[in-house]
Amino acid sequence: MALRMAALGLLLMVAACAKVYRNHGYVPDDVELGKVEIGVDTRETVAEKIGRPSAQGLLNDLGWFYVQSRFEHYGPKEPQEIERQVVAINFSESGTVQNIGRYGLEDGRVIELSRRVTETNIKGVTFIGQLLGNVGRITAGDLLRE
Repeated sequence: MALRMAALGLLLMVAACAKVYRNHGYVPDDVELGKVEIGVDTRETVAEKIGRPSAQGLLNDLGWFYVQSRFEHYGPKEPQEIERQVVAINFSESGTVQNIGRYGLEDGRVIELSRRVTETNIKGVTFIGQLLGNVGRITAGDLLRE
């Protein structure tokens, strides 16, 4: 009985460390992109043929970007991006499709578009050090002032 429990425990530990893959985003495939004609299609017709993207050009809205990433999760480690595809559709000033490009993770570097982590300005001071840092700085005169 103890041997079976140990084997079951070992099996559960091995299963917990299995790699898990997650996909995020959407990128149209080559068949869908083949429907888009350069110099003919506009934003509206591209939206009808392949859908609207999750990202657009920020400054001048001359481009649409379809982004898909594949992440590998392995146990307690931080997820690692192992694959990325970006399809960029550029529009001319008149609003027609000017260029279509497909890029991968190997074509560029990681650029953070949105940071959701607040950095602290306190460097080298522990939490306890912050709590005890004001002890001795307060004088009786500070408490009596109005």
